[in-house]
Amino acid sequence: MAAEGDVDLDLEAEENCTGKPAEKPRKHDSGAADLERVTDYAEEKEISSSDLETAMSVIGDRRSREQKAKQEREKELAKVTIKKEDVELIMSEMEISRMAAERSLREHMGNVVEALVALTN
Repeated sequence: MAAEGDVDLDLEAEENCTGKPAEKPRKHDSGAADLERVTDYAEEKEISSSDLETAMSVIGDRRSREQKAKQEREKELAKVTIKKEDVELIMSEMEISRMAAERSLREHMGNVVEALVALTN
């Protein structure tokens, strides 16, 4: 009977040794197919170079307008006169840098109370 069991084992071994490796379960095939569909869709919806140039010019124009507005705001703030005592008061009370204290005072037209209220909120 032991010989029969040996024969059964030999048959099982012959079935697995067909020369081809055993099939591995494919876990990621569906992901590859999904990726392929996405890239196909992206290729179909290519952006024309003229549209891209137009979008870039719009972005560039917007940035330049924002930069101009920022420079004009800085010029307006630079015109505001502030007192040295007010800057030192805000620096000591709020424990902030001189630049931050000056900026806050300039934004509030030199009004110490408004600057302090804005810094606390």
